[in-house]
Amino acid sequence: MLKQLLEQYLKNLTNTFQRGDAREESYYANLDELIKETAAFLKVKNIDVTILPKKTEAGNPDFRIWDGKNHITGYIEAKDPSTANLDYIEGTEQLKRYCDTFPNVILTNFYEFRLYRGGQRIAQAM
Repeated sequence: MLKQLLEQYLKNLTNTFQRGDAREESYYANLDELIKETAAFLKVKNIDVTILPKKTEAGNPDFRIWDGKNHITGYIEAKDPSTANLDYIEGTEQLKRYCDTFPNVILTNFYEFRLYRGGQRIAQAM
């Protein structure tokens, strides 16, 4: 089932790209769906995703993830899928600010995902 979720996610990304006029925000719905469907598969209840939440003390991350009890689980900073070098983004002031402020941050270009906890990268998946 998880494999099917990921395959559908990749298909959705491809469909969005093939429209020819997509920008970073065009892919947000695909990631939102993946997060919610993965949570359901893992039996994580009451997850909530805010796309483009209001400004925080650290800036404007693209997603805020809630646990359904008004507790923020973490933030996601997304970059356009054409951004191949997340190593560069990792060194930016923006990501450093997010990692210094938020306990859990994910950096993604929609294909690669990097999880930071306490300012340190602790996991990565492609």
